[in-house]
Amino acid sequence: MKIVVIGGTGLIGSKLVAKLGEHGHEAVAAAPSTGVNTLTGEGLAEVMADTQVVVDVSNSPSFEPTAVMEFFETSTRNLLAAEAVAGVGHHVAVSVVGTERLPQNGYFRAKIAQEQLIEKSSIPFSLVHATQFFEFVRHIADEATDGDTVRIAPVSFQPMAGDEVAQAVGRVAVGTPLNGRVEIGGPERFRMDEFFRDALAGWGDPRQVVTDPHARYFGSELEERTLVPGDGATLGQIRYRDWLGRTAQAR
Repeated sequence: MKIVVIGGTGLIGSKLVAKLGEHGHEAVAAAPSTGVNTLTGEGLAEVMADTQVVVDVSNSPSFEPTAVMEFFETSTRNLLAAEAVAGVGHHVAVSVVGTERLPQNGYFRAKIAQEQLIEKSSIPFSLVHATQFFEFVRHIADEATDGDTVRIAPVSFQPMAGDEVAQAVGRVAVGTPLNGRVEIGGPERFRMDEFFRDALAGWGDPRQVVTDPHARYFGSELEERTLVPGDGATLGQIRYRDWLGRTAQAR
């Protein structure tokens, strides 16, 4: 099966391409660096030839509200148009658990717009909503930093390993289109402030984690279950401490 992975050179995309290849599929990494640009349309017609499935794990280079909306709307329209011409039978897109619960956030508004375009198209689709990746934990802490403190809300948090994101997306990609969504998350649920307090201590990071119910997550206040999946979600098996140990050993 030929599967084109949009954003296939990134964190999740590169893992997905490798896993699909291991299972005998023709997985093609599509990105500007490989001659495929979803914003301009460059290379789309060529890469779509004989493609059965397209998986979109691309992300906007800018999180500024106007720029991110333009990226997801333009990219998705171009992708869907090229897929319709080529007769692609399954469009898979990766999004974020809680997207619909943060409509005031510019990034999440753009992801909602992306999903609406996919849902209204004629192409069978599957949406995979994932929780935060272990690989982005440090970035989340940096974004929440105010001087020497890291302000984190005391809400539920259920991150997962990037390898298991790719594994779950791969299973969806080779399966029957859902024409709906599935949620995926990590095996452990934490209090977000306690998770980051322990994480920074484990890194030897001198910053102090301050519990703040009004702390903003990339500009938005969180409620108790904003970032965690509901009942019936597919959960990974890799625990954060185990992942951290393996990552440190690999380095």
